Amino acid sequence: MKRSTDRILTTHVGSLPRPEDMFALMMDRMDGKPVDEAAYAARVAGAVKDIVKQQAELGLDIVNDGEMGKISFITYAAERLAGIERREGERPSPFSTTRETISFPDYYQSAIAQQVSSRRKRQRVVCAGPISYKGQAAARAELDNLKSALAGVTVAEAFMPAIAPSNVEATTPNEHYPNAEAYVYAIADAMHAEYKAIVDAGLLLQIDDPFLVTYYITRPELGVAECRKWAELRVEALNHALRGIPPEKIRFHTCYSINMGPRIHDMELKDIIDIILKVNAGAFSFEAANPRHEHEWKVWKTSKLRDDQILIPGVITQSTVLVEHPELVADRLMKFAEVVGRERVIAGADCGFASFAGSNEVHPSIVWAKFKALVDGARMATKQLWGRS
Repeated sequence: MKRSTDRILTTHVGSLPRPEDMFALMMDRMDGKPVDEAAYAARVAGAVKDIVKQQAELGLDIVNDGEMGKISFITYAAERLAGIERREGERPSPFSTTRETISFPDYYQSAIAQQVSSRRKRQRVVCAGPISYKGQAAARAELDNLKSALAGVTVAEAFMPAIAPSNVEATTPNEHYPNAEAYVYAIADAMHAEYKAIVDAGLLLQIDDPFLVTYYITRPELGVAECRKWAELRVEALNHALRGIPPEKIRFHTCYSINMGPRIHDMELKDIIDIILKVNAGAFSFEAANPRHEHEWKVWKTSKLRDDQILIPGVITQSTVLVEHPELVADRLMKFAEVVGRERVIAGADCGFASFAGSNEVHPSIVWAKFKALVDGARMATKQLWGRS
């Protein structure tokens, strides 16, 4: 994993807005309608090529495929795991009754709050048998698309996101394993194949694990101590899934989900940072730009971050359509550089901007304006830290 040795490198979290025509094909496939699979595969490959080129031309250093081929950064795993079955009806959202919806029912029931997800379909899936990995072909196509797209651009590195075991567990009810621990470890054993394939392909592996911190929001009946206990086991299972993979090849991302709401019940970083740092990763990506968490940069002053680990703080956020000023981005980066050193800071985003295909809470034009602010702000910080742009 590259460091910011002579300038502040730039990256993001993963999901980017998908083309409208490709989203329509995705929905047809989900509904079981006939789709020309060869034409669909070609459309996904073309979208990956376009999105990689767009990232590179904007000046992002560490890029990915925008998760173009995934209907969701979480539920894609259901298609790659044996033992998971589809059932009639829609999947209930784990965010339907949370600390936030209890506190602000009028807002979350309003048309404004609902419109961002009105086009999403939640297929109901359950674990009905032994979990194993069957996604080799899909993962290979995904990796081939990204590597092919990278051949035509100049970037520092590339990463591929993959979901953490606990997020599959949290969104897929267990009807087979005797308890939650056995279930999450079975998922971890299966997902190891995908994690290893990404690294073997020469890419950085990014583990997406929003539920590590959002579990607290979704379980209003539990306190911080109980949620910490839940998280401890899930990090142990994740590390089991990461076995044999060098930490310097792994970025770990956690966040509080795409929620353009009040966010007053987000778990505080100080209450979970020690557990986050138990993940065997070389870099940590987290929310640091939205008003609910920007102050938490100070928590890293007393954290037990190893000298060989890197921070990827969010310096732009998906939680507002306001485009950050580059000087503000630079100021945020300077704070983290003061804490861990300039070469151990990479400019990132709070979260993805289209984690579910079709749910573009932030309009694509604004997404790219935010990325431009990220790149410009990193250049300003570079000038201050190294005396050059």
